[in-house]
Amino acid sequence: MPLHFLLDAPTDARAGDVVLLTGAEAHHAAAVRRIRVGEEVTVGDGRGAWLTGECERVETREVAIRVSAREDVAAPTPRLVLVQALAKGDRDELAVQAATELGADEIVPWQAARSVSRWDGPKAVKGRARWSAIVREAGKQAHRAWIPPVSDLVSTAQLVARAARDRVLVLEPTAGTRLSSIDLVAGEARDILLVVGPEGGITADELAALGSAGATPVALGATVLRTSTAGPAALAVANLRLGRW
Repeated sequence: MPLHFLLDAPTDARAGDVVLLTGAEAHHAAAVRRIRVGEEVTVGDGRGAWLTGECERVETREVAIRVSAREDVAAPTPRLVLVQALAKGDRDELAVQAATELGADEIVPWQAARSVSRWDGPKAVKGRARWSAIVREAGKQAHRAWIPPVSDLVSTAQLVARAARDRVLVLEPTAGTRLSSIDLVAGEARDILLVVGPEGGITADELAALGSAGATPVALGATVLRTSTAGPAALAVANLRLGRW
């Protein structure tokens, strides 16, 4: 499989055009991946454009690729959205990385009541930027045509408001319904939100508030998963239920 790289902006390039990798991506291609003139690679813009081409010039500051083919990949429907509660250490970041590889179409950081980590003030900007960098690299590694956006940090009240318009499935070990039994194809026009709590779990008040807005508690199995693995596991189940895998 050819090496894959990402452009910094959407592209309208077609067969015969030349696209340029610059900055950190050019350095990574030339110095780390050591691509060579004449080598075939693929290039995406993270918004559905998928280009195949041949390297014409390779420098650490700029790599020129002559496009031989273009494919426009449609965005997945319904969208699978991971709502990941902030967690201590790097557990939330591990969840975000794996979720991107497994097909999440949007990542939403959630300041849950029991989140040990707090994104206050400038930390929210820094945290979102950190998650976005993780998503970009994971999406590139997975050869994804669409790179999921990382939304602004949401409060429980904001998450409840979104539950009123989207389909929200809250991962809760005590739930009587298994995610594997849910029909995810019905009502496919709405986003499907998979909500993962922090290490301490989702509080009774949060469950009640989300439930009052139409959210459904679902379990993955008989065991309790860490916050770093629950979301990716749920995405794997959802991919199967939607026929993506």
